Amino acid sequence: MTEHHLIRVRWGVRGALVLGVATSVAANILHADPNPISQAISAWPPLALLLTVELISRVPVHRRSLAAVRLTATACIAGIAAWVSYTHMAGVAARYGEQGLAPYLIPLSVDGVVVVASVCLVELAGRMRATPTEPAPEPSTVDTVPDTQPDIAPDTQPDTERTPQKPAPARKKDTASAIARLRARHPDMSAADIARRVGVTDRTVRRHLNALTAKTA
Repeated sequence: MTEHHLIRVRWGVRGALVLGVATSVAANILHADPNPISQAISAWPPLALLLTVELISRVPVHRRSLAAVRLTATACIAGIAAWVSYTHMAGVAARYGEQGLAPYLIPLSVDGVVVVASVCLVELAGRMRATPTEPAPEPSTVDTVPDTQPDIAPDTQPDTERTPQKPAPARKKDTASAIARLRARHPDMSAADIARRVGVTDRTVRRHLNALTAKTA
């Protein structure tokens, strides 16, 4: 999938999530006592789940420990919202004429839509962060070392007396500039992705990134 297609799919998934959360909020409000405080308290759990899913889908992961913490917190919030919404929606469905197993199955369909949409939204966010959005730099601007040594005829100067070329400074400057541009355009891009785009090793990318961080500190 291209990035444009992923963006369109993400908007559809976000719409399904908002619809499921809105249904849960409406059921919670109908089940609550007819006063603003009770209705606000009942509407909060599904709204908290919506905000949590948006946060974990938009903020990239940098440390696995922190990612585990926020996933655990999200699971707890989802469990609280599912339990509150299920009991409230079952009561509302029974109040408005649903009989048999219907009052107990309808809330499961709403909670299922919310769970599936939440997982899909997080997966799409990770897929979009892994999809490159900028074309790779031209080899001539990064990897080509300019030949500043003038042409010398073999009969006028022996090979042993020619001044050796030193392309390393120019290449280092071009590589550092390319790495800095990629990091500025894609702050979330890993060192391995930058190395693949520029055409150098991971160790070289990390050395330039460390120098850039020390320079801007």
